[in-house]
Amino acid sequence: MTHSALVTGGAQGLGAAIVRALFRQGYNVAIGDIDIANARALALELDPDENRTLAIELDVRDQAAFEFAAAQMQARWGVAQILVNNAVLTVAKPVLDITPDEFDAVMAVNLRGVFIGCQVFGRLFKAAGYGRIVNLASLAGQNGGSATGAHYAASKGAIVTLTKVFARDLASFGITCNAVAPGPLDLPSVRRTVAADKLAAIVQTIPVQSLGDAEFIAEMVCLLSRPEAAFVTGATWDANGGLYMR
Repeated sequence: MTHSALVTGGAQGLGAAIVRALFRQGYNVAIGDIDIANARALALELDPDENRTLAIELDVRDQAAFEFAAAQMQARWGVAQILVNNAVLTVAKPVLDITPDEFDAVMAVNLRGVFIGCQVFGRLFKAAGYGRIVNLASLAGQNGGSATGAHYAASKGAIVTLTKVFARDLASFGITCNAVAPGPLDLPSVRRTVAADKLAAIVQTIPVQSLGDAEFIAEMVCLLSRPEAAFVTGATWDANGGLYMR
């Protein structure tokens, strides 16, 4: 049986890399994103007949949107087996300048979205007796890095904790829940938004002297999504070039 996966925020950046990796490994992949145009473009690029891809307009802040996504996947492929919570909102701003509304907006996407996704798909997986959940955390949530915003860092730290809660509660039902925590990645969005000299300075702070490879992070997600990953749950896998060691 071909397993099917939903990747939130899957239309671009790291999410798109995860979508591509899962597709290459033979999974059916639903690309959930608020940017439905880019989601559809990626779905068609990978699979012109759209037999194994499905673009879904998904606002992760909305429980009904997750339920609709699950229903669309079930109608196409049967009950889903994999959820990758990747959707993210980043607003780089000094901690003393963040407004309460800005804090809430980042938390709504980054943390509320993960909670709702885990809850909606966790129920489906529990009924089916099998499932894999992979949440994208971040180095910022482990070391308190503020370059991406304190609200971003706080949300990513909370994802690590939420992952453990769902992992513990769902383990006896054949479901694993893990997190992947990347450090700075070499993505087009990073190179567009960070000046070359500043990026070079960031690289100098990384022990391995390079940015991370998004394709490798995607492969980590794929590994945790496999049936053989049954003995790994509640874990956070680090990939940060040595910036945070434990």
